[in-house]
Amino acid sequence: MNNKNYRTFALVLLTIVYGFNFIDRQIMGILAPFIQEDLNLTNTQLGLLIGFAFAVFYTVTAIPIAWLADRFSRVNILAIALATWSGFTALTGLANNFVQIGLARMGVGIGEAGGSPPSHSIISDMYPKEERASALGVYSMGIPFGIMAAFFATAAIMGASSDEVDWRRIFIFLGVTGIVLAGIVKLVLKEPVRGAMEANDEKSLDKPPFFESLKTLLKIPTWWAMCFGIAFGSFVSYAKGGFQTKFLVTLDPSFDFQTLVILLGIINGTTYAGGAFFGARLADKWGSRDVRAYGWLPAIAIALCLPIGVLSWWAPTVEMNLLFSTIFLLLIGIYLGPSFAIAQTLAPIHMRAMSTALFFFILNMIALGGGPTFAGWLIDVFASYYNELDAMRYAMSVTAFIFIFSILSFIIVSKTLPKDWNEAEKRNSLESQPN
Repeated sequence: MNNKNYRTFALVLLTIVYGFNFIDRQIMGILAPFIQEDLNLTNTQLGLLIGFAFAVFYTVTAIPIAWLADRFSRVNILAIALATWSGFTALTGLANNFVQIGLARMGVGIGEAGGSPPSHSIISDMYPKEERASALGVYSMGIPFGIMAAFFATAAIMGASSDEVDWRRIFIFLGVTGIVLAGIVKLVLKEPVRGAMEANDEKSLDKPPFFESLKTLLKIPTWWAMCFGIAFGSFVSYAKGGFQTKFLVTLDPSFDFQTLVILLGIINGTTYAGGAFFGARLADKWGSRDVRAYGWLPAIAIALCLPIGVLSWWAPTVEMNLLFSTIFLLLIGIYLGPSFAIAQTLAPIHMRAMSTALFFFILNMIALGGGPTFAGWLIDVFASYYNELDAMRYAMSVTAFIFIFSILSFIIVSKTLPKDWNEAEKRNSLESQPN
């Protein structure tokens, strides 16, 4: 297998692993109505399980794992991480109360912390900066493909009717499958040379001290603006993903659940993936003429998401909600490739895994930790005044306006990126000079 074919194979494998990352996250939202009923959970507790209980351990653990990934075998770290989170996914299916399932979700979060930082770093050492947004855009399609696989796995394993949904069996099946995939990663993935795409001499790279590189990274205004842009955008997206299934089941209890999850799987797997791919390619094409495109493109897409997202919650039928959701998912996927490219391109060469870990720390503490938790709490607040369906409508509509902070952040990116991009190119060129 030549180098070009191998890097394509490696990118596909890393995308599949990233997909499993999101299978294990999404499955909680898909099966929320059944887990909630079986374990007698409140909406606030459900939001904590989907959000904060997972995110706090995910984000805190990601930083030391990224430090290791910038120094030791990224392939080994990825394989161990995948086996860990898959094992805890299987244990989730054995939980009998809120505390037990909460501990299992914390374990999943710890394992998943070792997924993206080493993967982003590996990809950046296989693709030059001119192709990096496209490559990371392909990688980011693991999100919609993972979500789609979670829906399809639920539909395939759930049973003949909505009354026969065995949520425990689904968690155990997915966990065991992920452990097998971890073995494949360890056996077939090769460790690339660090900084290979910037190096004049791959055998001798000047490696600045860790804290010096970290200080450099944290002084980049565009990096911070990008982090908050994707974090506030994902805040709304994670909240929507955590409660959409519950909303649709409440909106029309007679709608066949198996059909519903298949439709949601198709929509997530095609439109979200299409948005991620289209956004990454457009960002690279537009960005080759004007790097401000990496900020303007996400800002425009999220500005369109705001009204569409609100309208989706007030749709009178399941079919109408799915139509709005299709447009929403196409647009929300656009920011992934540009954001990932900024995180990698602006980071010092030997801080790429750490750059991903730190921006995922901000992203997931705000978005994954805050989005579902805030929405679940708000639903319980509105439930004191409205019926369950209207409580969800009001709560999710209020949540959608968090998009405003995302739009403003990406506009800032468009203003500061040209200067920071040029400085990063100069800095990384010097770092990659032979000793």
